[in-house]
Amino acid sequence: MRLKAEIMDSGAVRRAMKRIAHEILEKNGGCNDIYFAGIKRGGIPLAHILSDNIYEIEGVRIPVGIIDTVPHRDDRRNIPVPQISTSDIPFDISGKKVIMVDDVLYTGRTVRAAMEALISFGRPSGVQLAVLIDRGHRELPIRGDYVGKNIPTSRSETIKVEIQAEEGKMSVGLYEV
Repeated sequence: MRLKAEIMDSGAVRRAMKRIAHEILEKNGGCNDIYFAGIKRGGIPLAHILSDNIYEIEGVRIPVGIIDTVPHRDDRRNIPVPQISTSDIPFDISGKKVIMVDDVLYTGRTVRAAMEALISFGRPSGVQLAVLIDRGHRELPIRGDYVGKNIPTSRSETIKVEIQAEEGKMSVGLYEV
């Protein structure tokens, strides 16, 4: 892969995540009965960043769970898939609002699989989606409720999100495949 452009640096990612946190609070009238579910792998650190941001704004820590989509994928029929999920939702989601968090929204198949995985833990009152990047090319009617940045891409390009929260390094790059 060849880097074509750096789309977002650490500062831009931080600003986008702060904005998303404010949008979540505004849309939901605060942070009551909200939980985050980070979609494995890229959504997990972003869900923690959102939780930290809301803690800074509201003084309330939003719990973060993990959704493993692999056992629920519909686009890997010919690839052996482990039937054991490593999802970890350590709270009762029934009747609560769950905001799934991912790094890049592309075809929508990962989000569809994440919804299926999430429903196996209970029946939330609502499910929302927060993504850092929406790159288009949807195959399913899925959209982000909260989007950091829309990046139109071609199918010969890919987006790579680097999050090293402990070191404060974050970036989004556009690569030629």
